[in-house]
Amino acid sequence: MLLNDAPVTTMLPVKDLERARQFYEGKLGLKPEGLKPDGKFTYRCGGTTLALFPKDGGTKADHTTVSFQVEDIASAIAGLKRAGVVFEDYDYPDFKTVEHVCVLGSEKAAWFLDTEGNILCLHEDIPQH
Repeated sequence: MLLNDAPVTTMLPVKDLERARQFYEGKLGLKPEGLKPDGKFTYRCGGTTLALFPKDGGTKADHTTVSFQVEDIASAIAGLKRAGVVFEDYDYPDFKTVEHVCVLGSEKAAWFLDTEGNILCLHEDIPQH
């Protein structure tokens, strides 16, 4: 069985489904698909599905859980900031953000947290010459 063409669903744990929905719909502008019989609430993002599921402890992940590919990261950051999203900034010897953006090899990236502690990212591919 090959999975190359299989649809993908990203599962994000949330402590408070209503609070999370307000963030994903109100701040990120995602259009809801709706509540599934198993308690997951889903959104369609490009060719994938993002599913929020209630979990008492919330997330335990200390890494990026979802990365949204954008064409213009500066514009996307500005739009999300206007909607109330707060971006993270980092200043480590080998990892530093400038105006919320870090260049990582062939892409630019910027991170923010959802209301439930999930680490989300925007990334823009850098054209290769």
